[in-house]
Order: sequence, then C-alpha cells, then structure tokens
Amino acid sequence: MIDATGVSSREQLLHALYEAAELEHNLMCTYLYAAFSLRSGEGEGLTRDEAVAVARWRAAIVGVAIEEMGHLTAVWNITSALGGSPRFGRGNFPLDPGALPAGVVVKLAPFNAAVLQHFIHLERPDGSTEPDGEGFAPEFQFRRGKAANRLTPMGMDYDTVGIFYATLADRLDKFVAHHGEAAAFCGDAALQISPTEIDLMGAKPVICAKTAIAALTAIVQQGEGAPTSSLGSHFQKFIAIREEMQTLQRANPSFKPAFPAATNPVQRTPTRPAGRVWIENEDAAVTVDLANSGYMLMLRLIAYAYAVPRPSAEKSLAVDLSLGIMRAVAHLGERAARLPAGPSNPGCNAGVSFVVLRDSAPLPRGPSSRRYFSERLRELADGAARVANPDARMTSAARLLADLAQRGERGFAAANAAPPATPAQVTAPAAAPGAIGARNGAAAAVTASSSSATGTPPTPLVVDGIDEIEGAKLTLLYDGEKCIHARHCVTGAPKVFLANVKGPWIDPDAMDAELLAGVAHVCPSGAIRYRRKDGRPDELAPPVNLVAIREAGPYAVRADIRLDGQAVGFRATLCRCGASKNKPYCDGSHHDVKFAASGEPPTGAQTEMLAQRDGPLAIDPQLDGPLQIRGNLEITAGTGRMVARVTSAKLCRCGASSTKPFCDGTHARIGFRST
Repeated sequence: MIDATGVSSREQLLHALYEAAELEHNLMCTYLYAAFSLRSGEGEGLTRDEAVAVARWRAAIVGVAIEEMGHLTAVWNITSALGGSPRFGRGNFPLDPGALPAGVVVKLAPFNAAVLQHFIHLERPDGSTEPDGEGFAPEFQFRRGKAANRLTPMGMDYDTVGIFYATLADRLDKFVAHHGEAAAFCGDAALQISPTEIDLMGAKPVICAKTAIAALTAIVQQGEGAPTSSLGSHFQKFIAIREEMQTLQRANPSFKPAFPAATNPVQRTPTRPAGRVWIENEDAAVTVDLANSGYMLMLRLIAYAYAVPRPSAEKSLAVDLSLGIMRAVAHLGERAARLPAGPSNPGCNAGVSFVVLRDSAPLPRGPSSRRYFSERLRELADGAARVANPDARMTSAARLLADLAQRGERGFAAANAAPPATPAQVTAPAAAPGAIGARNGAAAAVTASSSSATGTPPTPLVVDGIDEIEGAKLTLLYDGEKCIHARHCVTGAPKVFLANVKGPWIDPDAMDAELLAGVAHVCPSGAIRYRRKDGRPDELAPPVNLVAIREAGPYAVRADIRLDGQAVGFRATLCRCGASKNKPYCDGSHHDVKFAASGEPPTGAQTEMLAQRDGPLAIDPQLDGPLQIRGNLEITAGTGRMVARVTSAKLCRCGASSTKPFCDGTHARIGFRST
C-alpha cells in the first residue's frame, strides 16, 4: 500500500524485489541455455574462423550470465537489508503469459539469429526500436494496468527493465526518506553475501540508501536499460555478436553456430505439449536429470548461505559448493544439447530444463541441513559415477561432483563440531586429528634413541610419514614430502642438520633450543617444526598473514593455515607452476618444467591497510582450478614489496594466468588438472 505521502510499504518493496529476482534469474538461465548449445571447435562442424568467433561468443554470453548472477545477488542483498528473505524460486520454463509485464516472453531456446535478437530486445535501453526476435511474440498482449491503492502488493507495468529499476529505486528512496535509514535497513547485514564469499559486482553489502541505489544503478548501467552508448553493456555485447554472425553467414550461408537443442525441454510428458519437447532418449534424460538436480541443490546452498551470518567458514562453504555445482551443470548442459531428445522429435536435441523446486526457501541452519547437503552431494556424485559410457563432459562433471561431495562432507562435519578457539600456539601431537602434520594412515613406530650419550643423531620415530626426533628440550618434526630444499636448515644449523650422510641426520641437541627454534621458523615449507619440552611456547601464529611470491617458484605462505578446512601449521609452500606431483604443495617440479614467472608482479590497486592482519587463513584448492583464499592476507613480491592486501582472492596454480598471481580463468582453457 502507498500511504497518503506517496510512500510504498515495506511489503510492496519486497514484492517488487521478488519480481526483480525472478527477472534476473530467468535471464541468467536463458543465456546459459543458449551458450550450452553453441558448437565447439572444428571437430563440431565449424571452420577455423567460425570456431574462434563462436568461442568468443560463448565467453561473452557466459560472461553476461555471470553478471546477471551479480545482479541477482545485489537484489538479494537489498531484500535482506530491508529485513526480507530473498526470493530464490521462479516459474518453470516457459513462463506463463502475465508472469512478466509488457508481453515479455521468456523461454529456453538454442542460440540462433532469432534468439540473439530476443536477447537484444530484452536488454534494450529505453527508447530503442530494436524489435523482438521471430517466434517470441506473446500468446496475447497483456497489460497489468494501474493497480488501485491496496494493502495487497501488485506488480507494476513497465516497457523496459531499465524503467522497472528506475521506478523501484525511486520508491526505495522515498521509503528510506520517510522511515530513516536505521529503520529502513533493519536486516542483519552479516547475512548478506559479500566479496569475502564471492567475487561478483553485486556482492556488496547494502547498509544504507546510497549503497542500495548504487546497486540498482549498476544493474541498469551494466545491462538492462543501459544507454545506447554504454560500452560493455549487455545490449552492446549482443549487438556485436549479431554483427559478427551476419558477416560469417554472408561468407558461409550454411553456417550453423549451434546444435539444434530443444526449445523448452521437459523431463516428463507435458500437460501442454505445444511449444515443449519431451526428452525420451535415456542418455539425454539421465544427463538432464543430473543437471536439474545439481541446479536445484545450487539454489538450496545459496539460500542457506543467506541464513548463515558472516564471518563463517560455513557461509563460504555453501557459496563455494554452489559455484562448483554450477561448473558441473555447465558440462552437463553442453552434453544434453548434443544428445538427441528422442523419437517424438527427430532432428531435435535435448537441453537442461532448469527445473525449480516447489519451494526454494532457506533450510534452517544446523545439523539437519548439513546432513541433507552432505547426503544430496553424495547422491549427485554417485549418480554421475553410474552413467554408462560417459563422454569427456560427463567425466568432467563426475570429477567435479565427487570432489564437491568430499569437500561438503568435510566442511559440514567441521561446522557440526564445536567451534574451536583460535589457538595462540600449537601443542597438539603430530598424529592428532586435524593437528599440524596429521596424515591419513597408520603410524609406523620406530623406537627413538637420544644422542646425548652416543654423540650421534638419534633414530627418528616415524608417525604418519613424519619424522619425530627427540632432543632434551624439544622434539623436531620433519616432513620430507613438504620439503622444497630451501637449505635454511643445513646452512643455518649445519651441526643439527647433517647434509649428505647416510642414516639418521638430525641431532636436536647439537644447538641451543631457542636458536634451533629460530632456524625452524625460517623453513618456508613448514617441513621442519618442533614441540617444546622445556616449558617454552611452541611456534606462534604470525602477527601478519603473508603470501610471498617466489621467483619462478611457489607461493610461500605464513599464516594460521586452514587447508581444505584442516589446520596444517603456520608455514607452507604451495605450487603455482601446475606441475607438482604433490599438489597443492610444491615439490620442486617448477625446476623440471623450467617454469618462468616473475616474483615481482606490479603493485595493484588493493593496498589499503586491513583492519586486522592476522587470524585463520582459509585456503581451498578448487578442483582443476585456482587456490581460493579467504582471510586477512598481504600478498608480497619475493623482495617483500606489497602487491595486494585482500580478504578474498583466487590465486593461479595452473602456471598460465596472464594476471599472475591472480587467476584469470586460463586453467579452463588449457585443461589444467589438479589431480
């Protein structure tokens, strides 16, 4: 209801934001569907020039879809800021007439000239005369009309998306002016998704009118309703694809950039067959079933992330798992577009239908939801593993889902455990679960002897592959698998670490314990650690979290490191050349492959001092992808110069990024494998 002063109610604003969420969500799915249908390379019937162009179109369309995800996140954050629960659901495709105003037609269709024109029409700025694509005429012309002033919120009419957002921004501005910012934005800001969880334009917390209006304005400027001169807008990107496609079609009239994927595929016999394609082929049906199930779980995980306040490893876990599932869905979507739909539709291929749940409301935070997510992830992984005669895309999807199932089980199990206090020091034995140096497998115990009486290095006790060497005042721990032979030990304490000898080679009592602890601290890989026996403190977490970029070598990390959710100590060297056989750790393979990468990248724009410089640093290696970093971190050149200060980043570990140390997506193009 709009009161006498012309101010919308909170309920009306939430209703409009729910429509905005559905709109962005629908557009994202239609763009992805078209991108999945595009052919790939000369092996799928394209000439070399056509293959290069189509690959560029795919990247552009997927990029637009990702930006729509950013718009959707911005809408969700505004909704949460106003005290509402974000809208994660939508209508199934094709949308019934009237679900959106002004005769807007939204349906799934493979890439072609008409679909591209439809995209241009949807993204057109106010005043544009771009027509809709052929075949996208509405069943009937529908106008919502002017709603009476009721308590029940009613949808508004609009001709372009830009007009819709301009009206929404105006109503929001008046609402804030009337109620004041504190009352208007009464939602818990910690529930919103932020750059800590995801790198998207829209993932900025909304805390006031300025940030809310800026988010809505950015949506308009980036895509829908952008001015015709706005370079880089969705409208302009689609115009550029149309121009290039017309040039290629003039050169080759038989040019077909996409497979004949179904228009509005469905998994069951449709109650309204017109305009829908029933997927009967079993291979296609299994593929679409997996893709739809993954997509629905992705929605559940994102919704759950909005129920978990920040800072929380569980919130980041839910977002990471949802993004990983979307990568698997992309492989499955491309596979479906290449498989026949079935005998009822000859010459027509299948396609992922993006079926939504009956209800996508957030599951309650707690053990029951964690059990549900773990079970469902395992079901998806097992389903993918059972597929007979998988092709490369199905194999890639299965690998991703198997990895996500393992990560989910670990992460949600950790969330169920009582949250541990941040330790000031590490005193747990090496073999304890989750402790520094803990490994899988049984301990192989060898009786240790002291060097004090014999003058020779003692025989180590081997526990889970880690040598424990007893001294009078401390126990040295040596993990040979992590050693990168930086030689700080043999040069800083040559009487303790005896180079080039046979048999036991470490004598902890050959040097003052305090000085020996200092030598251990400079071991960059964390291969050398210790446990004090004289009442002195064990190694402390560093006061500043650092990642140093070594010239043509690994990342040297100093922090309270949580690798894949496990505490692994305060020092580690992680592979960035992509060739290590002990990923994510460095094993020296950068020398073998002659890895060439500067240890002195330029200082970037993110150099503002962090409010906090220490604390746990979460490092989650993405399957076949980068190192996802979350936590307070200063990235430095090998000489110590500041490169960036961040709380979230993706660091390249395929060795091929053009924006090192940061990931630029090259790992996907070169087929990087992390396992």
